[in-house]
Amino acid sequence: MTPASDHDHDHDHDHGRDHGRDAGHGLEAAGPDDLTTVRVDQFLPHPPAKVWRALTEPELIAQWLMPSDFRLEVGHRYTMTSLPRPNTGYSGTTAAEVLAYETGRMLSVRWTDASAANTADWTITWTLEPEGRGTRLFLVHEGFDPDDPAQMAARKIMGGGWRGHVMDALGAVLDRL
Repeated sequence: MTPASDHDHDHDHDHGRDHGRDAGHGLEAAGPDDLTTVRVDQFLPHPPAKVWRALTEPELIAQWLMPSDFRLEVGHRYTMTSLPRPNTGYSGTTAAEVLAYETGRMLSVRWTDASAANTADWTITWTLEPEGRGTRLFLVHEGFDPDDPAQMAARKIMGGGWRGHVMDALGAVLDRL
């Protein structure tokens, strides 16, 4: 089952909807009872090949997410550095690994905190589907521990970040390509 399969029925049923009104912040979140996952459904007015480049080329990733030594190779381990967030237990350094990919269609990575004090162990999966002249981009960020207050704080912050700042920054990078 692909990460997008949760959306397939709704997506097929939804073709007539005007996606332009939510192009800035596609807000299909997991239900409020699914505290383990953040889901984002975002329409981007760019072809899948262009979106794929932005998701997989390190110099482009640095412009919308964080600088990293990413390489599109299953098993490749890389790091990303950002500001520490003590309220979530985040050290500021993410240890990441490429888990799987299908060129132009899907990328799955694992993120853990470089600090052993933070037990976060997340899987982030991007799925791209052509839609008209653009791309429907699905993000599934899984593995939040509902019993850990720091992880619930991280889920809230990251959910808002994915839907807002990150999608806006990704869109700006795509507009410049």
